[in-house]
Amino acid sequence: MNTAYLLYSEFELHIPYSQSLKQKRQVVQRLRDRLRQQFNVSIAEVASQEEWQRAGMALVMVGSSRRQLESQQNALEAFILEVVDAEVQWLSREWI
Repeated sequence: MNTAYLLYSEFELHIPYSQSLKQKRQVVQRLRDRLRQQFNVSIAEVASQEEWQRAGMALVMVGSSRRQLESQQNALEAFILEVVDAEVQWLSREWI
C-alpha cells in the first residue's frame, strides 16, 4: 500500500470594505470556487462566520507525494495572495 499525505491549512481574511454578511460571503464564495477549480482542494469557512469583515478558512489537500503537495500549497498560497479581494492576515499549514 502506498503512503498518502494529508496537508491541512488555515488562513484568515480581513475584508475591510465589507458592510454586510452578504458582501463578505460573495468574496468568500468567489475565492472558494476559484480554489476548488484551480487546485481541486476541499475548502470551507470555519471561523468568524457571523462577522462582516473577517473569514477564517480551512482547506485540505491529499496526495501521494509530500513534495508535490508542498509545491501545490506554495502555488495556492501565492494565488490567494494575488487574487483574493481581501487582506490575508495569516496562513498556516500542518501535515496530518
